[in-house]
Amino acid sequence: MPSKNMLPKGQRRRTVKPEYRATRGVEPPAPAAIPLLEVEDDAENHVRSVTVPSEASGLRLDQYLAQAIPDISRSRVQLLIEHGQVQVNGQPAKASIKLQGGETVEIEGTPHPPPLHAFPEDIPLTILYEDDSLAVIDKPAGMMVHAGAGVAAPGAEADERNHGTLVNALLHHFNKLSHVGGELRPGIVHRLDKQTSGIIVVAKDDSTHRKLSEMFAGRQLEKTYLALVHGTISRDNTTVNLPIGRDLVRRTRMTTRRSVDSEGVRPAVSHVKVLERITSERYGSFTLAEVRIETGRTHQIRVHLQALGHPVVGDTLYGAPHHIGKPPETLSLERNFLHAARLVFEHPTTRKTMTLESPLPSELEKLLAALRVD
Repeated sequence: MPSKNMLPKGQRRRTVKPEYRATRGVEPPAPAAIPLLEVEDDAENHVRSVTVPSEASGLRLDQYLAQAIPDISRSRVQLLIEHGQVQVNGQPAKASIKLQGGETVEIEGTPHPPPLHAFPEDIPLTILYEDDSLAVIDKPAGMMVHAGAGVAAPGAEADERNHGTLVNALLHHFNKLSHVGGELRPGIVHRLDKQTSGIIVVAKDDSTHRKLSEMFAGRQLEKTYLALVHGTISRDNTTVNLPIGRDLVRRTRMTTRRSVDSEGVRPAVSHVKVLERITSERYGSFTLAEVRIETGRTHQIRVHLQALGHPVVGDTLYGAPHHIGKPPETLSLERNFLHAARLVFEHPTTRKTMTLESPLPSELEKLLAALRVD
């Protein structure tokens, strides 16, 4: 079945580059502002009744509530709806119901999840370096750095939001950690995406934490990543200097297509160096690249490589296919092929130059080997 995004028949040879270039950097029209609801988490069984404003006409129920209730995620709203805690005009409703304005929405219980408390868990850690001031950890893919915005089912004894994170492991392995980042982020100076592996620095005291934070802010550390991307990057060295901001349509993504003057859009610079070009008859073409970043924006490398037209292998959020090659012989990767391989910085206490390196994880080496053999 043809895609609804295809050009009309007879125009499919026409290029859409002019339209793309014309819209680049142009801020999309802002949606109507949704009035916020004042919500107090005072009683689990309290029922709040609100009338849907006209500004919410055309929105899904979960979209409206996520925008109207401060500091609540859409996933939390959907969980409330699934458990029958939200009704529209006195009837149980689905998250996908489209609102027209004027409906009565009733919310039972507290929309916000209970507060999280970091606690130690006996989770194995690979420690690359440790002294009295800091530690350098080799984080595996699949591990979140700290508790996120996920939610647990109502009544669950253990809150799954706060299990299996790097913070849980740190609290078990180290006697002291800095508190600058707050109770949920002890020791955490910077972060890596969940599906990105590699080097992360942890501060053991507040003074070291502040000094490291200043070094990150002042771009005084050299951070180098290894990435395998789809397609062939033609130039051996490329600098991507594109500001990054939140995608206003798909909120889980970041984008380079918003105006630099827009709220929340920040400068970002990545230097891409080609290490190897791989061409496989069975699986296609790929480029293994070394990426050195000057800034540390959310999803920066993934977004910049996508902007070049070369998404990171395994990164389906930014356009990479779920499977490599064509059936029946395909390869897959349950993570992003992105690894924080090298970090160079001046130790904030001893002033010695620290050079830490992490080898590629085995699953990434195996994928590379399969592509090279073919």
